[in-house]
Formats: sequence, C-alpha cells, structure tokens
Amino acid sequence: MQKLLALSAAAVLTLSGCVVHSYDVDDDPTPVVVVPANYAPQILDAYAEVAYDNYNMDDIWYFEATVDDLDGAYDVISVWADVYDEYDGTWVESFELFPTNDPLVWYSDWLGSTTYLDPFYPSYSVDIVAYDTYEDYDAITILPLTY
Repeated sequence: MQKLLALSAAAVLTLSGCVVHSYDVDDDPTPVVVVPANYAPQILDAYAEVAYDNYNMDDIWYFEATVDDLDGAYDVISVWADVYDEYDGTWVESFELFPTNDPLVWYSDWLGSTTYLDPFYPSYSVDIVAYDTYEDYDAITILPLTY
C-alpha cells in the first residue's frame, strides 16, 4: 500500500510539470560588472584674450578651446577656464565654456565689468579643463593676451 501511495505521489508530481532548480556548488551567483572602456578628452588647442568692445564700451574676455575625445566629440560634457594669479598662485575666477555649432569647439565671452579680472594685469594664467561623461578630464595651462 505504501508503494502504491509513493508511486501515485510521484506520478502526480511528474504530471503537474513541477520543475526543481538547484545550484551547483561551483556556480558563483555574484554578478559580473562590466566597465566600458573610456578615453579621456583631449584639448587640441586653447585661446584666451581680453579686448575692448566699442559697442558695449567695456572690455570683453574671450575663452575658446578645441576639444576632441576618442569616444566621440559628444562625450565631452563640460569645459572650464580657471584663471589664476601667477604672482601668488591664487585662484581668481572660473568661466564655463559652451558648445558651438562645431562639436569640437567650446567658447564663451564675458564683459569685463562682470568679472574680477584686470585687463592690464600681465600675470594671469588660465587652466582650460575638459570633462567627459565618465568624469575623465584633460587640462592645459595657457597665458591670456592682455593689454
């Protein structure tokens, strides 16, 4: 009788479509994290200068950078111009550059009256820094053209 009950229970489980999964001891349930390859941006050229604008009757500071990235020019997400006083090494001011119609060129200009910069001071240096999507960056230091 017990054999009959065991066989009928086995038949019911088999006919119900019950599937049992088990993990082997060698299976590792730890997920594999795939880190995509990323290349840092490259600043190909940069320029900074101050010039007088007759229309606004004010000085205008110009910042421009040409930036590329092996992941594509659109991988670059921001470019900054950080101005330092070379006399004592202090930071003076930062300026954000904006993308133009050319995906490699970033540019901005600022009225002199809205900045802390002196157009006659000869000891500024400008760090142009470009960041990409994965926060890799490239930086170069240039000297701006002043009066």
